[in-house]
Amino acid sequence: MRQLFFAAVLLVLVLPGYAQLFEGTIHWKMEAEITDPATKAKMEEAQKKMNDPATQAQMKELEAKMNDPQFKAMMEANPQMKTQMEAMIKAAKGGSIQSFIPTGFELKTKNGNALTRMEGGIMANMEVLYLKDKNQSYRIDRESKTYSVLPKGDEHQDDKTKTPEVKVTKTAETKRILDYTCTKYVAESTYQGKKSTQIFWTTTDIKDFDMKGMSQQRLGNNPQRLFYEKIDGVPLRIEMTVPEGNMTMEVTSVKRHALPAADFAIPAGYKETPLSMFGR
Repeated sequence: MRQLFFAAVLLVLVLPGYAQLFEGTIHWKMEAEITDPATKAKMEEAQKKMNDPATQAQMKELEAKMNDPQFKAMMEANPQMKTQMEAMIKAAKGGSIQSFIPTGFELKTKNGNALTRMEGGIMANMEVLYLKDKNQSYRIDRESKTYSVLPKGDEHQDDKTKTPEVKVTKTAETKRILDYTCTKYVAESTYQGKKSTQIFWTTTDIKDFDMKGMSQQRLGNNPQRLFYEKIDGVPLRIEMTVPEGNMTMEVTSVKRHALPAADFAIPAGYKETPLSMFGR
């Protein structure tokens, strides 16, 4: 589950890097399936615990406590924790572990800058702002009016010298996604002892995206970066298989339209806070 979740977060962080000249909005949907028996058992156990009346009662108690003046004051001092607790309570009230998993995200780009907003799950409405001139991403929390600097890929790399084994095979298989013809690539990697297979369906019909530029992004030695060196076109569908299960991400709309420059800046008056969502 953790590896699938990391793949979703990584995609959100790296996709903005190849939106060079495109201006507009792209929407992605995401689906995850757990196939590993051990992980499935843990998920089922967590589901049972979530549905337990005692757990639901605790969630209601915590929700009520959020309105307590003293607790409120404590939360105001840590706005990120407040936002995360509210998201957790909302997801738990959904009554399913699936409620914690993102269902998609919206990507807005202009002049190489990007703003990504997650949809569904515990990360719902989380925003990531990428500024091209700084080559830096930020987590934006509009409810608490705060922002956090996201670590670059190689800042948390345990072994920067170890290169993953990567194999990318271009196939003759094609399919239509939206109004674009996409070619299938099969990418296999072994990294930090973990094997994964990804299928990229890419199109060369969108000329103002630079997929090759992704290989220059600072992502440490993660195999995701190396895949982009060997793939032509822009991915409109990505299928990932890891020991825990499968994840699919697919573009559902591509809309070219003018966007205000103000969308791609840290809002005035927002306070910088330490990053907690990504384990820093």
